Parts: sequence; structure tokens; C-alpha cells
Amino acid sequence: MTCDITLFVNPTAGRGRGAHAAQPAARVLRAAGYRVRTVLGLDADDALRRARAAVAGGTGALVAVGGDGMTSLALQAVADTGTPLGVVAVGTGNDFARATGLPVRDPVAAAHRIAEALKSGGGRPVDLGRAGETWFGTVLAAGFDSRVNDRGNRMRWPTGRFRYDLAILAELAAFRTTPFRVRLDNGPEQLIDATLIAVGNTGSYGGGMRICADARFDDGLFDVTVVGRCSRRTLLRVFPRVYRGTHLSHPAVTVHRVRSITLAADGVTGYADGELVGPLPLTVRAVPGAVRLLGA
Repeated sequence: MTCDITLFVNPTAGRGRGAHAAQPAARVLRAAGYRVRTVLGLDADDALRRARAAVAGGTGALVAVGGDGMTSLALQAVADTGTPLGVVAVGTGNDFARATGLPVRDPVAAAHRIAEALKSGGGRPVDLGRAGETWFGTVLAAGFDSRVNDRGNRMRWPTGRFRYDLAILAELAAFRTTPFRVRLDNGPEQLIDATLIAVGNTGSYGGGMRICADARFDDGLFDVTVVGRCSRRTLLRVFPRVYRGTHLSHPAVTVHRVRSITLAADGVTGYADGELVGPLPLTVRAVPGAVRLLGA
């Protein structure tokens, strides 16, 4: 194992926590005997190019410092390469870190875990999802929640979480179900009128919403949660249960365990790890052991 480690840093994550977390994490890794270099990038595309160059150049590990967005970007560089991934989770949601049992908002503890894992075997194999060329670690979703993301991304005011709160209210006012065409594994295409469909490699998204509460990251399968036809009133009543995962028992909700799924619907986009993947149709596949995760 090479002694070089690359910190892949989002300085704006968690209202600036990313920048502050990089230094104590680097100190711990250097004290453990590793040479540490930092990759920032002018923007997401430039940062990803630099991260891929570090992986191609033989870095011993790529360590994402930031939130779920930074972890998702790092996955694009390390998935299926053999280069292990470390995560110093200091973002707002940190769903991937929580799902895999990593420290959250504790860069020193996270760096100690990473160093120990590198010295004792190089990490734990973890499943990922893949939609086209995009890798993801948590959940890919389409329907009501992706419309909220679409609307929030178009809005210029307000900023921060309030933008998405307002987008939720606007989408509730325009609430409608979506006719999806769905193929589970190699089965026949089904027509499903659904509020949303979430494809979970892990259980939660959006900072703790346990939409696919029973999903596991080491079984080679997705948990697919389908929220079927329901009224606006039912959605408002059931939605708070998502934070406990108890929505899965509602009659409008069904869960399927599959290795692959194809989703098609007119005018609907898919988001994975909170990031835009693209318009449907999308075929999504579970890839067992696609990344070695340090400290999990």
C-alpha cells in the first residue's frame, strides 16, 4: 500500500465545516505515517478530474471531506478501481456515513478510523448502485421528491434549506401521481401509478429520511420503495413517518428487493445521493463490493 493519501475537500460543506475539517484530518493521517496531498478543484467537474488523476496516479486512498455530495463525487473516481475510499463526514445530511457506521462531524475520529483501516487490510467491500455511468451510495429516487429537487434547483430565492421547504409546499399544491413503467430484474414491464419510487442501496436520504429503511449495503440487492397512488392528505399524514421508517407498513407502500430496476416516466428526472442523474428512463443496477470503504 502506497503511503500517499489524497484528501478530496469541499471547503463549503456544512457551512464551512469542510475547510475546517481537512486540517485536523490531515494531521492525524500524517502522524500515522502517511503523506497527504489535497485536491480542491475550481468546480465539481474540475475537482473530479483531479480526483481521477490522483486515482490513476496510484494514490493509496481518496478521502472525501464534506457531505454526501462530496462523497458521491468521490465515488465517481474510485468505484470499481480498487482504490479505497475514506469519508470525513462534515456535511449537512451525511446519510452515507451514518448508514455505514462512520463518524459524523468528528474529523479526528474519522481520520483515525481511516488510518487504522489502511494499516489492517484496506477497508471493507461495500455495494454501490449504478445508473448509466453514475455511481451512488445511498438512494436514487424519482417522482415527488425529484420534482421537489427540480423546483428547488430552479429557484434563486430563498437560499439554503428554506428553498427546498418552499419547493415542497409548491409541489404539494401541484400534487399528482406519476404513471411509471417499471421492470424489476428481468421480469415483465409493469405500469405503476406512483407518488415516488426510491431505489435504496442504503436506507436513508435527505438528512435522515429512512425511505428504504431496511436496505443493506452489503447484500448485493436494492430495496425499492414504491409509494403508490395516494391523496395529498394521505401523503402529509404519512410523510413524517419516513424519519422512523414506519411508513413501510402503510397500505400505499410496497417494497421490492432486486438486483436491477428500469424506471421510465415522461417528464421525470432521477436524483441519486441528492445529485441529478438525468431524465428517465434509467436502468439502475446493484454492484456488489464496488468500493472498499475505510473505517466501516
